[in-house]
Amino acid sequence: MQKGFARPGYFFIDPNGIIREKFFEAKYRERLTGNTIVSKLFPELGQEVTGTVEAPHLQLALEQSDSIGVPGTRITLVAEVRLPPDVHVYAPGTQGYRPIQLVIEPVPQLELKPAVYPPSKTLFLPAIKERVPVFEGMFHISQDVKVSSGSEFWGSLGKDGKIFTITGKLEYQACDKTICYLPTSVPVKWELHVFPLDRTRAPVNIRHR
Repeated sequence: MQKGFARPGYFFIDPNGIIREKFFEAKYRERLTGNTIVSKLFPELGQEVTGTVEAPHLQLALEQSDSIGVPGTRITLVAEVRLPPDVHVYAPGTQGYRPIQLVIEPVPQLELKPAVYPPSKTLFLPAIKERVPVFEGMFHISQDVKVSSGSEFWGSLGKDGKIFTITGKLEYQACDKTICYLPTSVPVKWELHVFPLDRTRAPVNIRHR
C-alpha cells in the first residue's frame, strides 16, 4: 500500500559536503519539524522561550521548538536550567540523593518520547568521600512530543484546530559546598496549537503522472 511513498527526512551537510547527521522516521505520517532539527543540532538557536518559572536555587526557562503543529509532527519541549556558581543538582541514576527529573503529564492525542538529559560530571564530595554524577552551570533537558496522526483525530480538529496545554513538574535537589537543600518540585507548562492538515490537492498541471 505504501510502495513509492516519499519518506520525509533531513540531512545535515557541513561546508565540505560531508553528511554529519541524518534524521528519518520509520512512519511516513510522523515527521520532525525544521525547528526541531535545528534545536537538536544547535540548541542555542532552535527553541523559542515561552516562559520562566520561579524556582529555589536555580533559574528555569521553558522553551519549545514550535508553538504550532499538525497531525504527525514532532516538537521538542525544553527546560533550560541555570545554576549559580558552586551549586549542583544530581543527575539521573544517583543513589542516596534526589536526582533531577522532568515529569510531563500524559495528554490524549500526544505521545511523549523519553526525556533526554545532557552528559553529567563526576563530583567528589570530600566530607563523605563519595563520587556522584551531577549537573552544574547551564544545561538543557529536552523531551519530544508527537502529535497523533490518526484519521479520527484529524477530523476532530476543525478548521481552527485545538490548543493543547502540556503540564508537568521539574523535581530536583540542589546542593552547594556546605548545604544540601530539601528536595523540591516546581510546575512547568507549555502550549501547542494543533491545526488540521492541508488536504487541498495540488493544481492539475503540477501533479505527478
